[in-house]
Amino acid sequence: MHNTIIYLVWILIDLSLLLAAFTLWGRTGIIAVISATIILMNIFVLKGIRLLGLDATGGNVLYASIFLGTDIITEYYGAREARKAVFIGFFLSLLFLIASRFIILFTPAPWDRFHETMDTLFSPVWRIVIASITAYILSQNLDVITFTWLKGKFPNLLWLRNNASTWSSQIVDTALFCTIAFAGLYQMRIVAGIMLSTYLLKIVVAALDTPFIYVTKILVRLRPSILEE
Repeated sequence: MHNTIIYLVWILIDLSLLLAAFTLWGRTGIIAVISATIILMNIFVLKGIRLLGLDATGGNVLYASIFLGTDIITEYYGAREARKAVFIGFFLSLLFLIASRFIILFTPAPWDRFHETMDTLFSPVWRIVIASITAYILSQNLDVITFTWLKGKFPNLLWLRNNASTWSSQIVDTALFCTIAFAGLYQMRIVAGIMLSTYLLKIVVAALDTPFIYVTKILVRLRPSILEE
């Protein structure tokens, strides 16, 4: 119960901060939040937790702003700009991974106290890294494509495209990540269990972020210049 309360509070704070970034800096603010979130996920994924009775990682608590951020950019700036945001996040993720590897290569000074801790933190399991990057780049592009298609078919149903694009793209994300990262390491029933629990958490996030994308309609109406930033 303790973790669940923290999880729900954090999602609300995370989504609120994304809206604040959108209000202050428009598209640039959203891209900044998405990029920072992806970098943090590469660190937080190392912590195992239980949420809503399901096994999860610390990375799961950060998905909310990526879902909402990509959908906001697609809604107001179009698919091309949304794909640009996805690839910027991808590039910065690679930058972080390479930089974190190089900092470990330096021989620590005699007075250094944190090298071993940083080595543990920044020495990723490369199979997981590959799984994460592959799943991210494919699923987020699918999210953009699905959201755009649904907007053309159902222009008045914002809640539908917001949720359905996330539900469909995250099936791909979850299946790819779990298969690449865990197949052969665990029995398939365990891998299937991880897939199911992870996907259910993403459905929760998609439902919780829906009111926030409607808030953006109010923000744009109050300050139309936000779309020029």
